[in-house]
Amino acid sequence: MRFSSGLAEGRLLKRYKRFLADVELLSGETVTAHCANPGSMLGLNAPGSRVWLSRSANPKRKLPYSWELIEVDLGVGPTLVGINTGSPNAAVAAAIEAGLIPALTGYATLRREVRYAENSRIDILLEDPKRPPCYVEIKNVHLMRQAGLAEFPDSVTARGTKHLKALCSMVAAGARAVMVYFVQRGDADRFTLAHDIDPTYARAFTEASAAGVEALAVSSEVTLEGLALPRAIPLRPPPGVDEA
Repeated sequence: MRFSSGLAEGRLLKRYKRFLADVELLSGETVTAHCANPGSMLGLNAPGSRVWLSRSANPKRKLPYSWELIEVDLGVGPTLVGINTGSPNAAVAAAIEAGLIPALTGYATLRREVRYAENSRIDILLEDPKRPPCYVEIKNVHLMRQAGLAEFPDSVTARGTKHLKALCSMVAAGARAVMVYFVQRGDADRFTLAHDIDPTYARAFTEASAAGVEALAVSSEVTLEGLALPRAIPLRPPPGVDEA
């Protein structure tokens, strides 16, 4: 997935009200950018950090800038991290259609944002007349507290727990259900759940795994041009869940 236009570099002044960030551009101008990330962004919101913004061509947008990337360093060199939670869905859909995620190939059609379960929308629905439908839920991942180890979530996520339970209901109905954790940083070589941050979500994951919900993790190198092709990384289950 590539950014539609060049990104503007700046320094983060502050992130506030969850969806807003003040950034000083290299020109010296201070702008308020939309932050499409409802999480805590733990470790990714330090004032003074180098950040990059995209700018919408829509003149009617109240906030023309959107925060896309931040540069971080865990002591092994700087890396770019994607913070826009809207990016992974398009990236995963493109990867599936290109046959880059073997576990999700072999379906005739791919649809996005399809209503299912109780007041929910599935990120991707894969269908084929010769096999059960496959419900694919995608979670954006950017938390890293230990070099190389990506984690989810970065804050308590009741919505994420709801999604796991909805996937369980699809498996019970005879469908296939897959949770994809999409890591928007190229320095990740493994993934696990942050059970200390949200133990309820970790328990829901344990229950979902026992019910037949599949899970996989992929990581994508992030550049100023966009997200590179994803690669699979090992998923370490939380305590109490056996690795596949």
